[in-house]
Amino acid sequence: MSVIWTKDDAAAATGGVSRGPDWSATGVSIDTRTLQQGDLFVALKDVRDGHEFVADALGKGASAALVSYVPEGVSEDAPLLIVDDVLRGLEALGRAARARTEARVIAVTGSAGKTSTKEMLRHVLGAQGKTHAAEASYNNHWGVPLTLARMPADTEYAVIEIGMNAPGEIEPLSKLARPHVAVVTTVAAAHLEAFDNIQGIAREKGAIFKGLEPGGIAVFNADVQTADILDDIARKYADMRVGFGALPGAKLQADDVRIAERSSVVRGRFRNQPFLFKVGAPGRHFAMNALAVFGAAVLVGADADIAAVDIGQWSAPAGRGQRETVVLDEGKGRAFELFDDAFNANPASLGAALWVLTAVQPVDEQERGSHGRHIAILGDMLELGPTEMALHAGIADHPAMDLIDRVDCVGNRMRALYDALPEEKRGRWVETAEELVREAHHLVGAGDVVLVKGSKGSKV
Repeated sequence: MSVIWTKDDAAAATGGVSRGPDWSATGVSIDTRTLQQGDLFVALKDVRDGHEFVADALGKGASAALVSYVPEGVSEDAPLLIVDDVLRGLEALGRAARARTEARVIAVTGSAGKTSTKEMLRHVLGAQGKTHAAEASYNNHWGVPLTLARMPADTEYAVIEIGMNAPGEIEPLSKLARPHVAVVTTVAAAHLEAFDNIQGIAREKGAIFKGLEPGGIAVFNADVQTADILDDIARKYADMRVGFGALPGAKLQADDVRIAERSSVVRGRFRNQPFLFKVGAPGRHFAMNALAVFGAAVLVGADADIAAVDIGQWSAPAGRGQRETVVLDEGKGRAFELFDDAFNANPASLGAALWVLTAVQPVDEQERGSHGRHIAILGDMLELGPTEMALHAGIADHPAMDLIDRVDCVGNRMRALYDALPEEKRGRWVETAEELVREAHHLVGAGDVVLVKGSKGSKV
C-alpha cells in the first residue's frame, strides 16, 4: 500500500510534536478492532477515551498514534504525534490532505439517500479515475475529517458524505471538504427534534453550498417543496445552480421515470443532450438519486455515456433497500422476497420503501393453496421531534397501504401506526425487535414479499 502520511508531513499538518523513531502511515484508524498494520491510530474521545487503546494499537502494528499526551503503559520513545486536541489534529490532517490533492470533490447531503448516492458515485467515478470515499457512513464531525485524512494525494475523484443532527453542523464540514460540486438529495421530515420545521432542515442542508470552491456548482432536488430555499442559498454561494427532478423547470430533467421489479429506468435531458440509464434498484427515490449522480459525475468531468452505463451496474447495499431471495425449501423452490432497508428511516424514505414493496408481485403457492402477501415489518423512526407520534400514525394513510396485506410494528412510536391501521392489516406489535425475532418463522411464508424498515436504533 502507498504511504499517506510520513512523520514529517503529519507533524507539519497538525503542528504537533513527533516522538520516537521515524514512521510512515498507509492508513488512518480510530478503532483498534478494524486497525490495519501501518495505520496511524487516532486516539479520539467518544464513549471511551482512545488513549486507553494506544498501547493495543501499537501492539497490533499501528505505525504511530495521534495523541494529546503519552498514555499510561506507552513508553516515552514510542512513535507518537502529540497535539493539543486530538479531534482538532484529525481535522488538520483532513485539511492538509484536501489541500494537497488535485481531486475533483463532490460533497453529498440530504434527509435521505446520502449513503446510497455516495456509493453510487463511488461506483460510477471509480470506473473513470482513482476515486476516494468513506467505507461507511462517516459523515459527522469526526467522520468527514477522517475520510479526508485517509485520502491519497493522487486521488482523482473524491466523494464526501456530510450529515447532521443539529443546526450548524454542515457548514464547517463542507468548508473542510471544499467541494467543487455539492449535492442535496432531498429535504424531508428527519431530525425534527432539533429543528422547528422542515424549512429549518432545508436551510441546514443548503449550508453545504457555503463550502463550495470558487466556480463551484450546487446540485439540489428541485421537486421538493423547499427547493426555493435551496435555490436561494445556492444563488449566494455557487457559480452554477442545477436543480434535478421530474417536475418542469429542472435543469437536470427526468422526462420519464419507470419503476420495474428489480430496476428503475430514467430518460431525460441535461445540457441539451438526451440521456437514458437504468439503475439496478427499484424505487423512485433510487431513480432520483441516480439522476443526481449522473449530473454530478458529468459536472466533475466524467464521461456521460460511460457514467450512464455504470449506473446500471450499481445495486443497493445491505440495509439500504437491498433485495434478496430467501430460500425456505430449495428442493421445491419455495422462497420469499426480502427488501432489507433497515439502516435508517423517516416518513419520506418509508413512504418510498412502501411503493417499492408494492411494486413486486407476490407468488401464489399452488401446491399449498396459499397466496403470497405484501408484508411490512416496521421499526420506530427516530429523531422526529414533538410530532413524532402523529408522523408515525400518518403512515397509515399512505396510498401504498391499500396494497399491503399485513404490517408488523416494532417500538413504542410505531404503536401509533399500529393503532391507526385497519384491524385487518394489523400483524404483531412488540416493544423490541428481539421479541419479534423469536417469531420470525411465523411471520412470513413462501411467495411473500417482505419489507423490513426502521431507524438503526430500532434494531429491526
